Amino acid sequence: MPIPNTTSFHPSMFLLLGIPGMEDQHIWISIPFCSMYIMALLGNGTILLTLHEPMYLFLCILSLTDLVLCPTTLPKMLAIFWFGAQPISFHGCLTQMFFIHAVFATESGVLLAMAFDRFVAICRPLHYSSILSPGVIGKITVACISRSLTVVIPFIILIHRLPFCGHHVIPHTYCEHMGIAKLACANIKINIIYGLTVALWVMGVDIVLIGFSYGFILHTVLHLPSQDAQFKAFSTCGSHVCVIMVFYIPAFFSFFTHRFGHWVPPQVHIFVAILYLLLPPVLNPLVYGINTKHIRRRILTLILGKS
Repeated sequence: MPIPNTTSFHPSMFLLLGIPGMEDQHIWISIPFCSMYIMALLGNGTILLTLHEPMYLFLCILSLTDLVLCPTTLPKMLAIFWFGAQPISFHGCLTQMFFIHAVFATESGVLLAMAFDRFVAICRPLHYSSILSPGVIGKITVACISRSLTVVIPFIILIHRLPFCGHHVIPHTYCEHMGIAKLACANIKINIIYGLTVALWVMGVDIVLIGFSYGFILHTVLHLPSQDAQFKAFSTCGSHVCVIMVFYIPAFFSFFTHRFGHWVPPQVHIFVAILYLLLPPVLNPLVYGINTKHIRRRILTLILGKS
């Protein structure tokens, strides 16, 4: 569907190209992404169905966050790959942008909360139930969501203030803040500065605090008397750290590529941008779920129908 080349403060719609230069391969590219999408829905749905104990509340919240994150991008992306459904309305694009950034920021806060949860469980096990009661976990969750809304709502305001003068094609599979801002026929310096500020002072601070938590955990684990206990703690925490790295590294690569990575091929940037929203929802149930004996037992009970 062609978009009229008219001057408009806000266009009626944008065109999402998918992966430019690889249009003839969209069908094949969609196969692994569709498979990962189904795995993410099944894995996180299974976690929510099987876990109801207070000690697994953060994992359930993480799974719920992943179940919200995946549908923000994958259905539209697959529609582009399969049916060439490139048009998206201006307000639909802003809505998608809002949910992508808000849910991603919320998940970053939940990962920080889970790192604190591991710190308390390993370093202060006798005080776990008093420090992380269901009421405290609820307050932490509300704080994560409130922080995300506070930092993401300005993205909507910053985009609304920009004029768009005829160039409405987004060379991407979904709408994100800088991808939209670059189409504006106005100075977007404030968009760039605010976007970097959010990335560095919200998720950057989360990474630092997560690092401190696992540093204290490492110190405690090294002083455990049993080598079996050390190995178990290292195995569990090591897998958690790997998931955290998979969450943050592609995200920061995408953020900084938008601003400084003009040497990065657009196809590479788009693939990484897709993976930073899709890989964590796929890996989280595998690492946090299957790596825990109690969760494996509950899943087998659900599948086999045993009491």
